[in-house]
Amino acid sequence: MLELKNLTKVYKTSRKEKCVAVNDVSLQFPSTGMIFICGKSGSGKSTLLNMIGTLDNITSGEIIVDGVNFKKFGQSEFQEYRSSYLGFVFQDFLLLEEFTVQENISLALKLSGSEDEEYLRGFINLGNEEYKPNNAGNIYANRKIPMILALAY
Repeated sequence: MLELKNLTKVYKTSRKEKCVAVNDVSLQFPSTGMIFICGKSGSGKSTLLNMIGTLDNITSGEIIVDGVNFKKFGQSEFQEYRSSYLGFVFQDFLLLEEFTVQENISLALKLSGSEDEEYLRGFINLGNEEYKPNNAGNIYANRKIPMILALAY
């Protein structure tokens, strides 16, 4: 389970002014299910996700994963958290466009400590045959979405 306690993120602008992006947020996420984070542009959704995903530091508050506070995490615990609990889908996909789809997925599997060729074959065999020979840069954006989800999983 993931829990946020009084989470705050404050940025400093170029004029040294404070900009509060997330202010005193407390939430408990269940172990299973789906969560939707909705809000207006600039309301702090991405900042919140970046803090949960360890892409951004918190200004104050606590993030607790399975009863353990982030403050007690070392490098290896953060790596384990990222590889076991998180799957990122970035808006601009962040694919290695000169690599084939298969090479992109294989690299992600290797970096996660897995080389599950069965997972890769399953993805290619689920009606995604056109991905196999193509570089990621040659695939239309709407056809990249299944590939990105495979990478995030």
